[in-house]
Amino acid sequence: MHFGSPVLHPSCALIIWLAAVIGVQFVGYAGLAALTALALLQAPALAGRWWGYVWRARWLLLTLWLILAYNTPGEALHDQAWAPTYEGMAEASLQAARLVAMLACLAWLFVRLGRQGMLGGLWGLLQPLRALGIDIERLVVRLSLVLDYLQVPPEKGAWRQMLAVQAPVSAGQETLCLDRVPWLRRDSVLVALAGLVLMGATLL
Repeated sequence: MHFGSPVLHPSCALIIWLAAVIGVQFVGYAGLAALTALALLQAPALAGRWWGYVWRARWLLLTLWLILAYNTPGEALHDQAWAPTYEGMAEASLQAARLVAMLACLAWLFVRLGRQGMLGGLWGLLQPLRALGIDIERLVVRLSLVLDYLQVPPEKGAWRQMLAVQAPVSAGQETLCLDRVPWLRRDSVLVALAGLVLMGATLL
């Protein structure tokens, strides 16, 4: 979906994504499977991006699994002193599945909105901060630079350049243009529905 499409307001998409990310912390495998299936049905193109995120996070997933599996008290596997506990493996597998589901939600957000849509949605959500004297345009521009940097694969030895005293500064866009999309009634309905689903997930 392009940013200018009236199907879903970018700020509404961000709120739904945030509710989903919070909600995955309170559901089990059935809820995670349902959420992932819903994201795939809404945006089938996210499968490739989702797999890329999972592949990049493979060492994080493995580390998370090992830490939880070996540090959760319980009965050791086959009564071996060096083995993880059954309770630890169950908890580790669930937390790893939750992280994978969160990556699916992130892929959905990127596919649904794109870079410009995410920036426009954030700009809309940050409007109340104007009353506190916060320059939201500066925040959005900085996020735009971060997203531009993330889209470029790091070169070999890039971490040495980042630590250098005179590290090279990549040039970003000089002008940032954001389209304004009207907030429709269905956006309010979807936000309310996302809030109800999140409330239900926390009470399970």
